[in-house]
Amino acid sequence: MVTTASLSNHFLIAMPALDDPNFHHTTTYICEHDADGALGVVINRPLEMQLGEILHHMDIETASDEIAARPVYMGGPVQGERGFVLHEPVGAWEATLRVTDSIGITSSSDILAAIARGEGPEQAIVLLGYAGWGAGQLEQELADNAWLSGPASSEVLFDTPWDKRWLAAAALLGVDLNLLSAETGHA
Repeated sequence: MVTTASLSNHFLIAMPALDDPNFHHTTTYICEHDADGALGVVINRPLEMQLGEILHHMDIETASDEIAARPVYMGGPVQGERGFVLHEPVGAWEATLRVTDSIGITSSSDILAAIARGEGPEQAIVLLGYAGWGAGQLEQELADNAWLSGPASSEVLFDTPWDKRWLAAAALLGVDLNLLSAETGHA
């Protein structure tokens, strides 16, 4: 039996030829990966929605217009109505999957209430939906050259503007995606 190394805390960077509209030119942060499959969130697909809309819908009061104006991202095509917060530090929230010692992804409303009060994690990305792969599916997509993968970086996750994350994640691997062709072929 072949054992695949976990890609948790890695970026999946869509190759230019990947034309699936859910993942074209995306950077996905892998939160969990094991023999049963993988779960990740797309970190560079802002929705036409702001955090204030979600907080209002949940009857959570917002401390400032700046908090209410924060972007919300399309985390992936699965369960698009389900919310997640990818954050640093991990903290002690009701429903957190610890990805690393410093990064977690939380699906409970207590973190949103804290963010609304201005007391949430120092770094946070609010997302709706996630990306999921069944057993062996992600490994096959990697073998088919749909993705580049490499270790994630907090700087790309939280400090890089969303529209630069795709190129920045690839640059961590020494790859300039602008130089790669979207055409595929065989020699």
